[in-house]
Amino acid sequence: MRLEQQLILKKYYETFLMEHETHPPLQVLGEAYLNEQKNENSDGSNIRFAQGEFYYHHQDFESAIFKWEKVSNELAPWAQKNIADANVELNQLSVAEKVYTSITTDNKTLLTEIALQLLSLYIEQNNFDSAFVVIKEAVSLNPDYPNVTTIARSFYEEQQDFDSAVELAVNELIRTESIQWFEVLKEYIDKGFTKAIAPDYFNEVLVTLHNVDQVQFTQIVSSLWHSYKNEQTYLLWLTTINELFLHIEIHSSEIWDEISSLYEETYFELIQGQYMLRELHEIVPNLLTNWLKIVNPSHSVIPSAAVFAWDEIFPSNIDSANIKHAENLLSYSINHVNGIDYSLDLFESITMWAQKHDLEMGHRFRWLVDELADLRTNRLLITGTSGNGKASFINSILGENILENSISNVVVFKNDVETEINAITDSTIKTIENFSDYHNLMPLNRQTYRDRACVEFKLPCRFLNENKLTFVVTPSFNRNNDTRDETFDYLNTADELLFILNADSPFTDKERDILLSIQDHTPNLQVHFILNKVDNIYSEAEVKRVIHDTQARINTYFPYAKVFTYSSLYTNSQQVNDLTEFIHFNFNHKNIDAERTEKLLYFIRKTITHLLDKRVEMEKTMVDSINWNEDMLVKLNGFIHNLSDFEKEKIQLITESYRTMKKEISNDLIEHIPKLLQSCSDLISEESDFGHIDIELNTAMNERVQEYLEQTVLPNLAQSMQNWITTSNNEFLQSKLFLEEISEGLNYLCGEDRIQLEGDFKVLDDWRRDTDRITTRIQIEEVNILHRFTPTQLLLKSAGKLFGVLPKNKTLVYNKYKQYLENEDYTDVTASIMYQFFLQFELFENALERDINLFFRNSFVELEQAVENTHIEIQEKQDTLQNMRSNPEVYNDSITLFELRLRQCEIFLNIGEDNSYTDLTLETNIE
Repeated sequence: MRLEQQLILKKYYETFLMEHETHPPLQVLGEAYLNEQKNENSDGSNIRFAQGEFYYHHQDFESAIFKWEKVSNELAPWAQKNIADANVELNQLSVAEKVYTSITTDNKTLLTEIALQLLSLYIEQNNFDSAFVVIKEAVSLNPDYPNVTTIARSFYEEQQDFDSAVELAVNELIRTESIQWFEVLKEYIDKGFTKAIAPDYFNEVLVTLHNVDQVQFTQIVSSLWHSYKNEQTYLLWLTTINELFLHIEIHSSEIWDEISSLYEETYFELIQGQYMLRELHEIVPNLLTNWLKIVNPSHSVIPSAAVFAWDEIFPSNIDSANIKHAENLLSYSINHVNGIDYSLDLFESITMWAQKHDLEMGHRFRWLVDELADLRTNRLLITGTSGNGKASFINSILGENILENSISNVVVFKNDVETEINAITDSTIKTIENFSDYHNLMPLNRQTYRDRACVEFKLPCRFLNENKLTFVVTPSFNRNNDTRDETFDYLNTADELLFILNADSPFTDKERDILLSIQDHTPNLQVHFILNKVDNIYSEAEVKRVIHDTQARINTYFPYAKVFTYSSLYTNSQQVNDLTEFIHFNFNHKNIDAERTEKLLYFIRKTITHLLDKRVEMEKTMVDSINWNEDMLVKLNGFIHNLSDFEKEKIQLITESYRTMKKEISNDLIEHIPKLLQSCSDLISEESDFGHIDIELNTAMNERVQEYLEQTVLPNLAQSMQNWITTSNNEFLQSKLFLEEISEGLNYLCGEDRIQLEGDFKVLDDWRRDTDRITTRIQIEEVNILHRFTPTQLLLKSAGKLFGVLPKNKTLVYNKYKQYLENEDYTDVTASIMYQFFLQFELFENALERDINLFFRNSFVELEQAVENTHIEIQEKQDTLQNMRSNPEVYNDSITLFELRLRQCEIFLNIGEDNSYTDLTLETNIE
């Protein structure tokens, strides 16, 4: 056993027992110590060190420490380490730590052992910060020391410190190049422990793996790729891996297929519109370069097409050598791209993007794309000029009189179990309930459905079913050619064209010109002819001549076109069978998938063009909307101002009317109450008790006033109040008309019933209730009429008491009282009575303005809410417009990427059977 191993295991003492195996160890060591003492040049350190080990193994830790403390030679550092170990056993952890950390040595083994002991000590103390420090130092100092890295990995995992665990795995994999650490690192990556680590951190380990084992390299790359996906560092990862692949040598092998698939998947993810072009310009060129570098040549169509498309959309972005490399790879390619699936995926992406940005794509486009995606039937477009019997031909095939002689809409006939009719426009898909409604739809003027209308007619039809056909019937070409654009649009939805000719004048110059235009528009569309109305020709010989001449003239311009003679009047099974054979023989498709894909791409390109136009239209609409709302804001504030003035006018009118009524009543009271009180003189006679006459008169006068108010004034006042309420009601009815005029004006400006202003007529109900309450009965407190401290009243009261008991003086007192009552003006008394009488009416009057405000309150609230909503809408649209103008790339980048994807699919189609690609321009037939 090596010396270091003995020191680690504390078995150095066994070296002294080798010659004395039969003697007790303690005796042997003791004798050795005595012998050592006889040596003048020895201090006995070795023997003491060995004795300490023996005591330690027999758990006599204090004796062991005592011996080790006396060691002073080269074993002293190990003795110190052993002293610390003994203190650990004695649970003197703080002492042990102090001893461990005080040891000074250059021995890596000893230092590693100390670090491992300290690790255990710190874990025991829950001092994990120090534990991390010592284990990192141990790994850094002596990674090859047995179990050091294993212990470190276990510790990191137990502490859930996977950053340190990953760092350990990376460093050890670079250092040892062992499969063990490869598996550990891959496990960490697959479990997601590396997601937060910067991708370039793995550069060195990837280079190492590439040099050592390329299979392991591809596995780690794949794991890292998947771990960074959907993370914020994903683009940084792509930059990192692209840079790495640019500088490593790749030899053709199937081991790269998985990485090639990752490049393909990533490329298509990047061009979905999730990222800005400025980000992609930094990544995609290198990505395409590396994809070409590792792709299996037999599967090179997609990356090559991607390179060609990217170079067309972003010229000079890709090195010419890579473009040449892509062209060379095509000669080895054997794979096939499903153009229809790719096209449909692209269209779906565009649709979802348009919905996200509130852009209307129209139902018609989606419907047409769905139709083209259905490969179960051939789409036969049937057209011709006016008067050629197209409708009668279709009706004879369908077995029903569905089409009239003139149709204004495209009609698509499809076989189905049940009859169903749908009118498809850009804005909606509307189901038509029956034939009657269908026939009513057909003559509608072009303003209703414009030229974007299409009628889908599903019905049970044996001919369509057996021949797997869909008829696309367009309006006839007439003199004005107003159906040209619509018919030409639908040419791109058809697999073949059947042009109806009239046997009376077949293939006229006009028909020739129309067909030549169709050929320019869709050069790959097969064209054949139906020679209709042959029953109008008087002889069979003439029929043959007409057919021969017509075929000859047609073949001058359309060498491969055939003519089928047909009579709609004499339909029979043989004629239908012949037509079936004619269609099957002449309409053949070598590659229906490619043909349909090309048509799909036509509509996708039109969709992209439509969205580009929508972008301009959207900004203009936004500006117009802001301007309109600003104008509306001015009008709304004007309406509020006018309504406020109108409200003030009504408050003044209704309040003045009330005051006028009250004034009239007041004048009556001022006139009648004094007279009433003066008339109370008839209550006095010479027989009256003048000693108490003032009290009796005061009570009687108050009773007469109360009676007058209740029986005369209140009934008149109640009637006046009712008249006033009727007048107020008329004012409110005028207000209602005014509010309706405002509502109509605003709704006319808005183009919809957005505002409905109404007055609150409950105010009148409240007034009627209050009027009934205050005019039914009134009780005023007794007024002091004859108990005032005026000189006259004092004299009368005194005279009545002094002289009223003497008969001869009663006449005098009587006359004085009567004269006083009849001549007093009672102004103050009347005012006091009126004050009490009108108290409730004053309260009512004071609430009039508030009540009239209540009548108009809801209207003001609604107008003010409309103002607030308009402000909000203006701000929202201004923010949107500002964002559109300041960040045009949000819109334009997506459109550009759609064009890129479209161009790729066009290139798929444009690659010839020999897998060559030289023409980078695919004809898309967009006018």
